[in-house]
Amino acid sequence: MRLQRLVGSLTAKLFSAWAASLAVRGHVVAAWFGGAATILGAGIFVPADRLEAVAQRGAANGEWLHWAGDAGSTRYAPLDQIDASNVADLQIAWRWQSRNFGPTPESYYRVTPLYANGMIYATAGFRRAAVAIDPETGETLWMYRLDEGERGGNSPRGNSGRGVGYWSDGDGEKRVLLITPGYHMVSLDADTGVPDPAFGENGIVDLKLGLGREIDLVEARIGSSSPPVIVGDVAVVGAALPVGARPPTKEMPPGHVRGFDVRTGELRWIFHTIPQPDDYGHETWEDDSWSFTGNAAVWAPFTADPELGYVYLPVEAGTGDYYGGHRPGDNLYSQSLVCLDARDGSIVWHYQTVRHGIWDFDPPAAPVLMDITVDGRDIRAVAQVTKQTFTFTFDRITGEPVWPIEDRPVPAGDVPGEWYAPTQPFPVLPVPFDVQGVTEDDLLDLTPELKAEALEIAQKLTLGPMYTPPTLIEEGGNQGTLVMPGSLGGANWPGAAYDPETQRLFIGSSTRPSVIGLVHDPESSNMRYIQGQARGVGGPRGLPLVKPPWGRITALDMKTGQKAWTIANDDTPSFIAEHPALEGVSVPRTGRQTRAGLLATRTLLFAGTGGGTMSASRTGLLRAHDKATGEILAAIELPSHQTGVPMTYMHGGRQYIVVAVAGRGVPGELVALRLPSR
Repeated sequence: MRLQRLVGSLTAKLFSAWAASLAVRGHVVAAWFGGAATILGAGIFVPADRLEAVAQRGAANGEWLHWAGDAGSTRYAPLDQIDASNVADLQIAWRWQSRNFGPTPESYYRVTPLYANGMIYATAGFRRAAVAIDPETGETLWMYRLDEGERGGNSPRGNSGRGVGYWSDGDGEKRVLLITPGYHMVSLDADTGVPDPAFGENGIVDLKLGLGREIDLVEARIGSSSPPVIVGDVAVVGAALPVGARPPTKEMPPGHVRGFDVRTGELRWIFHTIPQPDDYGHETWEDDSWSFTGNAAVWAPFTADPELGYVYLPVEAGTGDYYGGHRPGDNLYSQSLVCLDARDGSIVWHYQTVRHGIWDFDPPAAPVLMDITVDGRDIRAVAQVTKQTFTFTFDRITGEPVWPIEDRPVPAGDVPGEWYAPTQPFPVLPVPFDVQGVTEDDLLDLTPELKAEALEIAQKLTLGPMYTPPTLIEEGGNQGTLVMPGSLGGANWPGAAYDPETQRLFIGSSTRPSVIGLVHDPESSNMRYIQGQARGVGGPRGLPLVKPPWGRITALDMKTGQKAWTIANDDTPSFIAEHPALEGVSVPRTGRQTRAGLLATRTLLFAGTGGGTMSASRTGLLRAHDKATGEILAAIELPSHQTGVPMTYMHGGRQYIVVAVAGRGVPGELVALRLPSR
């Protein structure tokens, strides 16, 4: 299982009878004091009756203070003004366009706005302006943008990003935290948008400094498109680097995670995602690969438990995505879920979901905190959905798996110089929420002729179970490994939504394989192998190579780990329904190779339709589903396809739903929906 549980101090948190210990480097520390549990040394006292498993309540008080609603990333709000009886009556209340927030319009606008302090806060444009918007009318109230010149242009994440962070001390101090494309963190007065002079230098902290490895402040391609998560008075910041399929060099900046004082910008701590010589796990980076390998960043949004003071990190792989011969070993903490104490950055526990990753199976989404009941036990859990379509689920205090996780042998490859992990972890439960691995039975079979063509194409590829390793591209021969889920398959950054009322987790996934073929290309990279261009391996007659459904929404019952229901995420695209090869064929509702952005409320599940080449219609839809069955109750037309993830809030006694949309020829905008006036 290779679960190591660590803590930076023996003054550990001690909890109620169902969570009676915290592991410290493999040892157990426990103590009890009458009827109360005390967090020793942290200055916190929590009565025992508050430590029972109480359901995550999601976004409270009609607000949306975090990227995914609450710090636990549930994407749930207990609002029910909009319900099954009236959801079909939703109308557009206002539209806020990002067209003029940058030199060119943005067609992939992935922000989820916040609602706090009586305002909407969002980001917009390739230079990533922070904006405040009137929640009733859509009027722009203020805008801030940092001119970063060439440094901003070198950003690996030169886009609007996923949004901003918000902090309030409860006594009048309110701040909006923006991470810019050039990797600065800016603290803005939430009322005015003016930088806070007490934070960093004139409101700005340079995040390219203090990573522990010298990098060029202008040329180094490191940034972050996810907002910081704020735990108490600490802002926790991640990083993102260029896509790792064809990295030009194996020497990249490290993606270490840091905590900053939210008032002053002072660095509080740094957590080395690539362990240094005195750090636990250093030996898993063999041949001194720790000293030059980069990435192992947290590019996805974070999650936190403010009551515990813990933050949960979904850490990506080290450089590069598909070849790791230069970094032999398991490579801890790459592709791991890591729990840190946000006050000092000390590690509490971790679990590595992929050892020595060579499939681009980064944990792609914010972990979800949930209070669940399994076999009569109340568990304060954290669940990490993955590209592999697993849902790794742990006790979020101790790191103990809720259900067994088995080490199983996986195939070894024959790429020269590569290092292969002999086993990988497989959770017994919850069941996978999408297809894993590829056999001939998974190929397109809507007609015998299409199946025959799909089989012919597959002869050029290596097929096998999940974790079949990448293969070399051979001229006129093998074109690589067909991996399913691929790097864009399974779950991804939109993440999941959790309903505490039913203890169900809703996940949008894409049934989308990737072809991973490696080539030696010394003119492009000093890595021995990088991803090459496979030839002649598209789907038959322009159709997908694998059979539908090509996109799904799945409800997992987190009390049992079983599926409650699964449906296709969208209608059948018109180019497929009208394809000449399918004339006279009854094609089922296929869905599309994209991921639905999900929002759960007290009565409904909302799911958007993403864009892409398999568009089912020219306009986008926001569907309302019955949470119990998945039945579609209503479909609200949007100006374009969902690109951000929906959120909801209450303002002036009315419930709103806001979603970012964009598309080809449709600049990004926020669309707010509400019921008609009475």
